[in-house]
Amino acid sequence: MAEINKAPRGTNDVLPEDSYKWQFVEQKLTETAGLYGFKEIRVPVFEHTEVFTKNVGDTTDVVQKEMYTFTDKGDRSITLRPEFTAGVIRSVIENSLTAAALPVKVCYHGGCYRYEKPQAGRLREFHQFGAECVGAASPAADAEIIAMANQLLKDVGIRKISLEINSIGCPECRKVYHSALKKYFEGNKDELCATCRDRLERNPMRILDCKSPICADIAKSAPNVTDYLCEDCDNHFKAVQAHLTAMDINFKVNPRIVRGLDYYTRTVFEFISGDIGAQATVCGGGRYDGLLEQMGGQPQPALGFAMGIERLLMVLESQNAELPEPKKCDLYIAPMGEVAAIKASVICSSLRDEGFEALTDIVGRGLKAQMRYANKIGAAYTVVLGDSELESGLVRLKCMETGGETETELDMLSDTLYNAKILDFVDRINIENENRPF
Repeated sequence: MAEINKAPRGTNDVLPEDSYKWQFVEQKLTETAGLYGFKEIRVPVFEHTEVFTKNVGDTTDVVQKEMYTFTDKGDRSITLRPEFTAGVIRSVIENSLTAAALPVKVCYHGGCYRYEKPQAGRLREFHQFGAECVGAASPAADAEIIAMANQLLKDVGIRKISLEINSIGCPECRKVYHSALKKYFEGNKDELCATCRDRLERNPMRILDCKSPICADIAKSAPNVTDYLCEDCDNHFKAVQAHLTAMDINFKVNPRIVRGLDYYTRTVFEFISGDIGAQATVCGGGRYDGLLEQMGGQPQPALGFAMGIERLLMVLESQNAELPEPKKCDLYIAPMGEVAAIKASVICSSLRDEGFEALTDIVGRGLKAQMRYANKIGAAYTVVLGDSELESGLVRLKCMETGGETETELDMLSDTLYNAKILDFVDRINIENENRPF
């Protein structure tokens, strides 16, 4: 019997003490993407299964082993999204987004679902931020999407990360490469895993992405795709490298990068961290020029990427990156008595209207317990509100860090609190400047 008080295997709760990190990362990624003209799109958590089986690739691990698929009450096959791109492109086609100005630039973040063995950086429910650009065939678009991913990673605080790029060609030159791969792997067919023996006939390039140590070892000596590029694909890839070099973005050409999904063409890339163990790829993407037509839309070049939020946070933690501190309570009002409690609620409501995080007792604690609570939640300031304060209209605003107090009128509490926060901020800056070495 399932444990109703335990999260399903491969899922994690994001608790309040950590959720601010997620909010910071997601907001920063969305803001930076906006500098490149990307606007947010939100698509359903589930799609018709064919959106993935016919477009992600039936020889991929995602389709063969990992999808959460079920039949709904209308006898339709539905799948929780294992990745965003296919669903986003379905939306682009359905809503005729390409009828507007091109290129279409959209970004997104949210949960994805794959049934696989849970491990660090790889969960059954995981979260991605990504971007898709539709309607741009130029190598400059490839370089821009890579540059944006590079800036996104830097803007959230990641410093040590490497970029690897490759070209897997177009359908025409890939036919020649597939023939070379098939000829090579035929000589090792008996040693390949059962899945790769099937891939050998249907899509030999997938063998290069196999996680089996034996298959991976055999693949090390396989032909390189870059040796089989047609002239157009070769020129495109060289132009991408020239753009990246001009933008001073360091990269390494890795002819073994093929990515895990079948819709990719030409440029593919990965950003890799050496700080999180085996699941080192933090961001991956590339070009998929045939996907719109394959899904029933008008032919349009397209490209994009996705990055795992969990892995980003793992890298940030491993690199001891400084994240903004979560916002804490500005003021806690400790009432004594029923009349004071009502007044405290009114004051808190007014302060919230002005943008302060103001809290008061809703449990029925005594004064000492309230002050302990204010200390636990990190309240910056406190006010005790009793009969004498109500009668005089005066309260003492206490700074919890220094213990200093300021008397103020109740009607002026918001102004006094605002000024106290400003003075406290200025004092902190002055202290930092005094202690800063020159």
